Amino acid sequence: MRKFLILAGVFVSITAAHVVFGQTQGVITYEVKVNLHKRLPPERAEMKAMIPEFRTTRAQLFFTDAESLSKPLIEDEEDEIGSGGGPQIRIAQPNNEYYLNQSSGKFISKMEFMGKDYLIVDSVKVSPWKFGTETKTIQGRACKQAFYTDESIPDRKQEITAWYTDQIRPLLGPEKFNTLPGTVLAVDINNGERYMVASKIEFRPLKKNELKEPVSGQKISSSEFAKFTQEQMKKMGGSGGMIIKH
Repeated sequence: MRKFLILAGVFVSITAAHVVFGQTQGVITYEVKVNLHKRLPPERAEMKAMIPEFRTTRAQLFFTDAESLSKPLIEDEEDEIGSGGGPQIRIAQPNNEYYLNQSSGKFISKMEFMGKDYLIVDSVKVSPWKFGTETKTIQGRACKQAFYTDESIPDRKQEITAWYTDQIRPLLGPEKFNTLPGTVLAVDINNGERYMVASKIEFRPLKKNELKEPVSGQKISSSEFAKFTQEQMKKMGGSGGMIIKH
């Protein structure tokens, strides 16, 4: 009951936000930096000599006053690292999409795993955010700190720290980080293991098909998907999107 009341209160704030912000729409571009070495399991430590420590990509968040869609900006299908006759490390970027409809409370995740799309249709779940006292400025917007421990995936506890601004609108952010009373402009996962930060904020009318609800993919529950991916990761030795070719 308490979670329901919190969620209802958060969504009521959208109505007030409409009065303040009007019909706001646009796109936020994020730089996404992943520490590949931190992601390697101890038994694959020898791979550190074969791959760079960091990999940087970009993602975009398209939004209107009631909907948002977060997805990667696909610039290169994959990176291949290695030379000569040695093994090649192929790093693929999954084309995951996260859609939120604030009017209905619907949250859809389209997840790509091993070349196949999976569709997870769910309702918005408010993360157990705690609010810090630190502040910082990102893209000229004053941001506040919030954090929580994500224990939704077995054996993969994650420490999440987000920075959000109340100068755009509430319930907006990349991926699943969209349940704060503002727009999330940065997310730090496990102290630098993965870091997303806004590099550009544009307010403009969206183009046709920039924000579409994902509909393709095999329907699956979030718990089933988590169990399936964990099993497959163990079979691959925990290397995630990194595939070794000889």
